[in-house]
Amino acid sequence: MIASVCFVVAFASSVVTADIEGVCETFGVSEEVGLLTITLFVVGFGIGPMIFAPLIFIIPGAVAKNIATILVARAIDGIGFSAPMTIVGGTLADMWRNEERGVPMAAFSAAPFLGPAIGPLVGGFIADNKGWRWLYWIQLIVAGFVYVLMVLTVPETYAPTILLKRARRLRKETGDNTYVTEQELDRRPLSEELTEFILRPFQLLFQELIVFLITLYMSVLYGLLYMFFVAYPIVFQKGKGWSASMTGLMFIPLALGVILSAMCAPIVNNHYKTLCVKYGGTPPPEMRLIPMMISCWFIPIGLFIFAWTSFPHVHWIGPAIGGLPVGFGFIFLYNSANNYLVDSYQHQAASALAAKTCLRSFWGAAVVLFTEQMYERLGYEWAGSLLAFIALGCCAIPYLFFFKGAAIRKRSKFAYSGQDAPPMSNKEISHA
Repeated sequence: MIASVCFVVAFASSVVTADIEGVCETFGVSEEVGLLTITLFVVGFGIGPMIFAPLIFIIPGAVAKNIATILVARAIDGIGFSAPMTIVGGTLADMWRNEERGVPMAAFSAAPFLGPAIGPLVGGFIADNKGWRWLYWIQLIVAGFVYVLMVLTVPETYAPTILLKRARRLRKETGDNTYVTEQELDRRPLSEELTEFILRPFQLLFQELIVFLITLYMSVLYGLLYMFFVAYPIVFQKGKGWSASMTGLMFIPLALGVILSAMCAPIVNNHYKTLCVKYGGTPPPEMRLIPMMISCWFIPIGLFIFAWTSFPHVHWIGPAIGGLPVGFGFIFLYNSANNYLVDSYQHQAASALAAKTCLRSFWGAAVVLFTEQMYERLGYEWAGSLLAFIALGCCAIPYLFFFKGAAIRKRSKFAYSGQDAPPMSNKEISHA
């Protein structure tokens, strides 16, 4: 259920790409301004996890009378929709033990990439038949449906909150006010707590080499994904003269790659269970990087295929097939990165993922604005090759942490040691 929420978020970020031209024609603005409907949404992804709670603001986009309304609404959408992307990692850490988390994390990891693959596919047909405003109405319909299901099915998983509710119930039932939790005994001012919680993601991002480099790698991948939203219309619509709906179909191989990698999650998880036996139940976090070390090569391979088959006269199957290994590699990488961060910073999983989401989202937002210019200056082939070379260089990151990650974590003041969680009081233990 929580993975489907993440899918809706990613879907909403990308579905509008199917008809940027329609928005530009309606309001008489340049394509760069039209692309801000993507950029501001993704910027909201970066800001939201640091400060705000969920909020949906889709309707103003659908009924907008000017471009400013759409841009403001998309920025607020991104901020509101950012919450699931950050909170889900912590929810998974609450619900499953390390050795059980592989498959659920794969579902969560697949959603942010499956959504952007399905978004242009669905959006292309909607834009061609109903116009660009329906790209916003479909977001409202899908998000509203999933929101209702989420409210009805997803319980609270955060342990301190569950314990606090239990303590309050026991005090009410027994009249014994000694049933308290550490959370209630924490007498720090609210301003001090807020400062700590807001600063923690930034501290992890800029003081922890593991968080910074993994975030850098995920930012590159996220940027590549959002570049596709601009690159596909360039290659297929401008280069081959296709419609938006036909161009959307070219995202199918990318989606298939995502689905295939998610289907491999049980295999990866079973391998991790053998490592659990080998290491007495608690493998070092670096064992999460093994799938990443294998799959990282799929990204540059797919990008090179996409780049050098993107000539207008070359058959469409070439660049379409290039999306398959890219989608396949994305999920293994993203899944491994999420698991590695959660295992390394387990008690602060949400803050670590928020830090990753922040930088990743700002980069993903920026690349949309210069992708078309890059393709015009470098040409289809070398623009795609530049992306492939960047992805190739990033392949060193999982190998660095696999061999040096343990030493880096020993010098960290934030990394999880297994003894960071404060012990509960006897009263809490006896009544938990």
